[in-house]
Amino acid sequence: MPLNARPVLSALARNRTGAILVALEIAIALAVMVNATWIVAQRIQDIERPTGIDQSNIFALAIAGFTSDFDLGSSERADLAYLRSLPGVIAATTSSAVPLTDIGQGNGIWRQPGERGPEFDVRSVQVDTEALKTLGVHIVAGRDFTATELLPYTANQPPSEVLVTRSFAHKLFPDGSAVGKAIYGSSGSPLTIVGVTSDFIGSVMGPPSYDQLVYAQQPGGYGMYFCLVRTQPGKAAALMRIAERHLAADNPNRVIFEAKTLGYYKQRLDADNLNMVIFLTTVTALILAVTCLGIFGLTAYNVSSRTKQIGTMRAVGARKSDVVTWFLTESAIILSAGILLGCMLALGAGSWLSSAYALPRLDPTYLALGVVLLGAIGQLAAWHPARRAATVSPSVATQTI
Repeated sequence: MPLNARPVLSALARNRTGAILVALEIAIALAVMVNATWIVAQRIQDIERPTGIDQSNIFALAIAGFTSDFDLGSSERADLAYLRSLPGVIAATTSSAVPLTDIGQGNGIWRQPGERGPEFDVRSVQVDTEALKTLGVHIVAGRDFTATELLPYTANQPPSEVLVTRSFAHKLFPDGSAVGKAIYGSSGSPLTIVGVTSDFIGSVMGPPSYDQLVYAQQPGGYGMYFCLVRTQPGKAAALMRIAERHLAADNPNRVIFEAKTLGYYKQRLDADNLNMVIFLTTVTALILAVTCLGIFGLTAYNVSSRTKQIGTMRAVGARKSDVVTWFLTESAIILSAGILLGCMLALGAGSWLSSAYALPRLDPTYLALGVVLLGAIGQLAAWHPARRAATVSPSVATQTI
């Protein structure tokens, strides 16, 4: 018995309220599922992305003065001398930021002096000449800072030499080497790139990024600084406790208000991403479940309310497969309408998320996979009540006439 689409559409029109509500449910489910899956993929990528630093063997001490007798410059020098003298310490540096945390600075960078318009956003850090050794980062082009280029924290002028990571160098100058080129910050003074480092994640604001800018200047803004210390494998936690106790007692004019390993900060950063992954996965699963129940419920209702119609179809020669096809076609029509609307909602939501939260644009592949998955799940949800409709006997149905 060939299937005529016109009676199917007519049957849906008689119960259009339920069909419209389920189609809207499908549209919302698709939009949420696709964008949530895209965000989950980004978070998983952030978790798995290499940091580029030896975070397992680095600890950070946060130090701040609180009396008028506190001399920040001499405090930094004394702290570094002590930390570098500890057995098991590979290198130590003072820093204005802590990698893998939101403690740090951001800069807008331009390639031309006085340039206006879109800028390159980059995370920056002030360090001394042992910074790369401390982080476990190496030079890939150009050179490292020299001792004569290191400015004191009291300098009125910004540093004139900087290091950039390989990823940021490629963004700045995709067609050539960045070494020796000048870039410009908000002050308008030229910053000469003297070296390009291997990629590493410094401080983060939003998604972790390899775009990093390194200044040769002792930190000291707001009367505080951080000490980053790299140790031999397995000694970071023990040496951190020793250093914290000694430095706290050594200078009564300042306080050490935090001492943590970078491994701890990496776990905390990953925990935020992992919590978001779990939350969005749970929400997506619940929405899919509710959508499947909606499709199942609508199909089951149509079956139960059309016992006479099904029996009549069977009496005039419709096979069981024809009845199943009828209800699956109804489900396919509702799914198609919901998916079409859902695609528009998904793209609109993806565009808004991208502009509002600086997320990458939604990959169309995720939308295509979402359409296929939701279509398949929707048809499976309608399969059981459709099969039940096919079991209606013509003799039972005709008793209701």
